[in-house]
Amino acid sequence: MLSHYWLIISILIAGAVASVRAGKLTAVAGLTGVIVGLSIFAGAGYTGITMLAVFFVLGTSATSWGIAEKQRKGLAEHNKGKRTAGQVVANAGVAAILGLLVLTNSASKDLFAIMMAASFSSAAADTLSSELGNLYGRRFYNILTFKKDTRGLNGVVSLEGTMFGVAGSICIASIYSFSYGFNETFLLIVIAGTIGNLCDSVLGATFERKSYLNNNAVNFLNTAGAAFFIFVIYLFQ
Repeated sequence: MLSHYWLIISILIAGAVASVRAGKLTAVAGLTGVIVGLSIFAGAGYTGITMLAVFFVLGTSATSWGIAEKQRKGLAEHNKGKRTAGQVVANAGVAAILGLLVLTNSASKDLFAIMMAASFSSAAADTLSSELGNLYGRRFYNILTFKKDTRGLNGVVSLEGTMFGVAGSICIASIYSFSYGFNETFLLIVIAGTIGNLCDSVLGATFERKSYLNNNAVNFLNTAGAAFFIFVIYLFQ
C-alpha cells in the first residue's frame, strides 16, 4: 500500500509542477493541490484521484475556452484563470475532508466515497455552467425571481449553462460508476451535482451579491450541500 502512496505523491507533484509552469495554478495552489490530492486518495483511492483530475481538466479547459471573448465581454477571471490555493480548497476541500474521515471511520468508506463524488459533481457543474453558460447562453435569468438579468452576475442562470452543468455532473458520476458499478447511485450523483449548482446560484444571488460571502465560500458551500444531499438520502434509506 505504501508503494501506491509514493506513486500518487509522484504523480501529484509532477502534475502540480506542470500546472504551475503552465500558469494554471499558483505555486501555493500547487502545494495545496498535492495535500488535497493525498487526502482524497486516502479516502477513495484511484477513483478519487481520477475524479479530482477530471474535474481539474474540465475546469481549466472551460475557464480557458473562449478566453478572448470572455475578456472582451468582461467575463474572464481577473487572474486569467490561474487558480489560487483558496480556489483549490473551495472546490476540492469537502472531498479532502471526506477522504480524511475514512481514516477515522472506515466502516462508512462507501458512503464517504459517494459524498465525495457528489461534491465533485457539484464543483464540475458549477464551473462548466458558469464558464460555458456565459459564452453560449442566450437568455439569462435571476435564479430567485426568474426575471431577465445581466449575463455574468452572481445568481444569474441560463438553460444552456444549466445543461453544461448537468454534463459535468454526468462525467463525474460516470467515473464513480466505472469503479463502483452503474446503478441508482449514478443518478443520485448527477442530481446532487445539479442541486449543488443551483444552490451556488441561490447563494450568489443573495449572500454573494450583498458581499456577505465571497466566491470561494459559495463554492465550498455548494460542494458541501451536494455531499449533504447524499448523506440525507442514505440516512433515510
